Amino acid sequence: MVIAAVPSIPSQLASRLRLAFITLAALLLATIAALAADLPALTGRVVDNAGIIDAGTKAALTQKLADFEAKGSDQIVVATIPSLGGEEIEPYANRLFRFWKLGQAKENNGVLLLVAPNDRKMRIEVGYGLEGTLTDLHTKLIIENDMVPAFRAGDFSGGISKAVDDMVMVLEGNPEELEARGRRNPADNSTPMDPIVAVFLILWATMFFGGLAMAFLPPMFGTKLSPGVYRWLGMTFRYGQGPSGSSGTGGWTTGSSGGGWSSGGGGWSSGSSSGGGGFSGGGGSSGGGGSSGSW
Repeated sequence: MVIAAVPSIPSQLASRLRLAFITLAALLLATIAALAADLPALTGRVVDNAGIIDAGTKAALTQKLADFEAKGSDQIVVATIPSLGGEEIEPYANRLFRFWKLGQAKENNGVLLLVAPNDRKMRIEVGYGLEGTLTDLHTKLIIENDMVPAFRAGDFSGGISKAVDDMVMVLEGNPEELEARGRRNPADNSTPMDPIVAVFLILWATMFFGGLAMAFLPPMFGTKLSPGVYRWLGMTFRYGQGPSGSSGTGGWTTGSSGGGWSSGGGGWSSGSSSGGGGFSGGGGSSGGGGSSGSW
């Protein structure tokens, strides 16, 4: 005669907690995917997804921006996208700036030059720390005098290159401030972990190692009630199938395909990163400083 163990209240609570953790992790993944779905990856100092910059200009800009950043840690990134998808360029540029975390976290000294040729719009987004140096007036003059005339003539490469030259010139107008920022921010390629990613990793680790603990600890330290059934910490755990061929309910079943956690799916892959190519932002932010224009 086989007596089936009755699930205890703690066991039911544990099952609900596991389900809550899995649901929360799924929601976090969905939120991250929704926010990043329409934003390009940061692959370098020049991200020409619209294909409007010639190869020679792109290489020259990349080197120029790398040399400029090495002087004092100010970071300028050029980005082109085919279209804004109906969104205004100001909020899109701000979202992209924050998603890429341009500039240094302590200085907020990043600048984003964004061009959307299908919408005939451009914007220079300036981080908090540079708004007093690269002012709204400066960015407006750069757009109107450098970019608009060149873009109207079909010279996207020339207009972008001239705009970068003038931004660098303005930012280098006070070398003492630039050098001070460089001393406060020595070369460091590390990138602070996003808080949302950190929360997800903590949840994933909790469920993964919690699952391992539930799989091995009850048989080692619990009380055996019947074959494959153990009592530990006030909870009843079932492993495998019972004599009747059913897996039972309310207990922990290592062979179950529902309600459990599989480390082979939905986990964190260290190979997927928005900062490919060995380049990434340092963690700065922008409050909407800068100027927009069209041609």
